[in-house]
Amino acid sequence: MSVPLSVLIITGNEEINIRQALDNVCGWADEVVVVDSFSTDRTVEIAREMGAQVVQNPWPGYAAQRNWALDHFPLRNEWVFILDADEYLSEDLKAEIHEVLKEDGRGFDGFYINRRFIFYGKWIRHCGWYPCWVLRLFRHRLGRYENRPVDEHVLLNGKVGECRYDLMHRDLHDMSYWIAKHIRYAQLNAVADEQLDRKEGADERIRPNLLGTQTERRRFLKEKVFRHLPARAVWYFLYRYIFRLGFLDGQKGLVFCLMHAIFVEFRVVMQWERMHLRELDYNSGNRTDVLAGTVLPRKSSTRM
Repeated sequence: MSVPLSVLIITGNEEINIRQALDNVCGWADEVVVVDSFSTDRTVEIAREMGAQVVQNPWPGYAAQRNWALDHFPLRNEWVFILDADEYLSEDLKAEIHEVLKEDGRGFDGFYINRRFIFYGKWIRHCGWYPCWVLRLFRHRLGRYENRPVDEHVLLNGKVGECRYDLMHRDLHDMSYWIAKHIRYAQLNAVADEQLDRKEGADERIRPNLLGTQTERRRFLKEKVFRHLPARAVWYFLYRYIFRLGFLDGQKGLVFCLMHAIFVEFRVVMQWERMHLRELDYNSGNRTDVLAGTVLPRKSSTRM
């Protein structure tokens, strides 16, 4: 008998990963829904072949796409599990969820799941990436994602517990895809930093709190401390590789920390670039005064 659970997966050209995810939940969960952003590869074909329901919606962003699915798709179960295309549930976690749902949540409305990152076959046990608690199982009417372009979390109107067993993250794409994806993340993080500076959507986000949940603590350190440090990429690497014992993950731990530090620097540079482009309006030939919010004519110059 299937578990009375709806699994929701958003996709965009995920033919390499989607079979791994669907193999894990199709036939186990009562309902599996793939929300696709008009993939140009075989993602939709594979999902339908494996028995998932497929709906398509133009890509509005990670949080917005999940919220669109939660708002528009008539899920037939009270509980939903949000699964990424490059993730799968351990067998122990599946058994635990089955028991939780049989007991109607044990007094909770949602559950944090500990996510385990597999990097080129290696479980990254250190680097500060484990434990990594994410809210993925909840009563779907009570949860929506915060207004944020990346690193989004669920805002749940209810009581939250924790599951004992792990969610597995294993991306089967190659390094060129990994690099391109993290460049995109760096761009989105630069946008998020700009929104934070402008205090846009502050009431629709996880609030930073040093004494709160793991998510609130991380948000505090990122927003209140880390993003104001000089040489952020260097500090990031030292923190992950030395202080959080990333060296114990061997060569792959070194590569993992180095690559993420590089993308921290990309984020810094992209943030600087956005500030620069706000100051110089190349199309109109005007200079934008960021602090005053006015546009001033650029002084003419003569080249010799």
